[in-house]
Formats: sequence, C-alpha cells, structure tokens
Amino acid sequence: MLSWFSISTVYALGSRIARGSTYPTAGSVAAASTPPTKSSKSSAVGRPHAAWALPGVLFFAFFAVVPMGLAFYLSFTSWDGLGDPRPVGLDNWRKLIDDDRMVQSLWLTVLLTAASWVFQTVIALLLGVWAAGRQRNRAVLSAIFFVPFLLSSTAIALLFYALLDPNFGIIRENILGSSSGAFLAIVFIGGWQFIPFHTLIYQGGARQIPEVLYQAAAIDGAGRYRQFFSITLPQLRHTVTTSTVLLVVGSLTYFETVLILTKGGPGTDTAILPYLMYEAGFKSYDFGYASAIASFLVVAATGLSLILVRLTGFGSMRSTREGM
Repeated sequence: MLSWFSISTVYALGSRIARGSTYPTAGSVAAASTPPTKSSKSSAVGRPHAAWALPGVLFFAFFAVVPMGLAFYLSFTSWDGLGDPRPVGLDNWRKLIDDDRMVQSLWLTVLLTAASWVFQTVIALLLGVWAAGRQRNRAVLSAIFFVPFLLSSTAIALLFYALLDPNFGIIRENILGSSSGAFLAIVFIGGWQFIPFHTLIYQGGARQIPEVLYQAAAIDGAGRYRQFFSITLPQLRHTVTTSTVLLVVGSLTYFETVLILTKGGPGTDTAILPYLMYEAGFKSYDFGYASAIASFLVVAATGLSLILVRLTGFGSMRSTREGM
C-alpha cells in the first residue's frame, strides 16, 4: 500500500521535474558564479521577435475582434438587414432581460454545457491516458477513433438525423419527439464528434508526465488505480482546465446539430441561445436583438473562461510539463 508520505514525496518530485528543477551540481554552481555576457543572455532566453506574432494578431483582429465589435454596435440599433441601422439605445438589452424565452434558452444552454462536460471529459480523459501508453495497435486505434472530429458538424447531424428517423432509422422510436430524448441525443452527438479532440489533448498531456513518478510509485507498491488518482490526475489538472475552457466555449456556440436535428424542438425544449439568436436574426429579421444575444454569448464565454483560469490557478502556471 502506498503511504500518503510516499505520495506527497512522489508528487513533490514530479513538480520539481515538471518545473525543470534539478539539484545543484559543481558545473551549475560554477556557471551561476560566472557573470553572463550579452550574447549568452540572448541565447539563454531564446525568445522570438514580436514580429512573428503579427500574422496571428492580424488574423485574430480581422476575423474575431472586428466582427465582435460590429455585433456589439448593432446590439444598440434596430436593423432588419436592409437600409441603415437605426440607433435604439438599450432597447435590445432590455428586451433581452425581459424575454421569457431568453431565460429558458439560458437554462438549456447551461444544462447542455454541464452535461457535455461530464460526458466528454470523463471519456476523453480515460481514452487519452490509455492512448498515451504503449499498448499494441494503440496508434492505429487512436487514428481511427479521431476520424469523427474530421467530419463537419452538418454531415454528422444529417447522419444521425437519418439514423434516428422513427420510420427508416435503426431505432424505431421517436427519440427526437420527446424533450429528454432530443436533449440527450444532442449531448451524445456532440460527444461523439468532439471527444476525439479532447482525447488528443489528454493524450499529449499524459505523455508529458515524467515516467520516474510511476516508477517510484510502483516501488512503493501502488497499483494502476492508485497511480491514476494520485499521479496522473494531479499532473493533468492544467490539461483539464484547457479542455474545459474549449468545451465550455464550444457548448455556448453549439448550433448546427440543433438546427438540423431538432430545430429547437420539440416545441422550444432544445432552443439554446445560439438557436434563439438564429431565430431572431434570420426568421424575425431583428438583427439588433440577435446581435445583443451574440454579444451576451461573447461576454458569458469570456467571463466563464477567466473564472475557470482564476479558480484553477492556470494563470500562475510556470511548468511546461505538468500535463501541458
């Protein structure tokens, strides 16, 4: 049985290794006592020039910042897609607060995000840790399992729409006709598509865990389950944060599957916020109100991401090997 002292020792050793910490040697002491020259400073830092970030910054500004700014501007206007937008002040935001469908859509979006996180995180974490090992045919199976992520969301939604058809599908029940069935179908289809992506994240994180931690734990008599909960999970805590942020943002913008599979139904039981935005903009031609919903989604996704980073300590991470 692995004692708690041994676990803490192993974990402390892993933290030192992950941070790149080593015990001082004679060479390192001598190197530390020698004042670095200007050339050695630049070579030791090895930072690329800021100009290398310019293409990425321009791309993000043109395809993300500018559209978000335009959407935020339109949220204070009334516009049907033709003519010039007419300023209306905070009318769209007041409508957003007073809209009963907005409250229902917000609750459905939160519920979808929570269910998707539980479903995708548990399976992706286990598969990622397994795929990081040395099992036979592991690489081939991992490549095959990654195929669903390469397909478009529209194609996947059409495929499952045909499979779930009560007349011609493989299941002769009207699953999409019930509230719980339609909601669970959306959660399952989203997981089927995106679990491979999160599995790849966890696979990369698990491969960065120093092997010496498992060797020390095995010497102390720890089995696979104890190693998983005492070494693997703590070392993957920042990887879990990364995966969670991507999953939360993806769930808040989930749209194609709902549009093709349920169209917000039955009734309005699967009308999440992105679908409500679609209805306001492209069915009611109220692009001002649709822009207010879009701006709310941006603020909510950004706020949740910052909260997750702050609560998990991800922002203060200095390691490059603790599951990252």
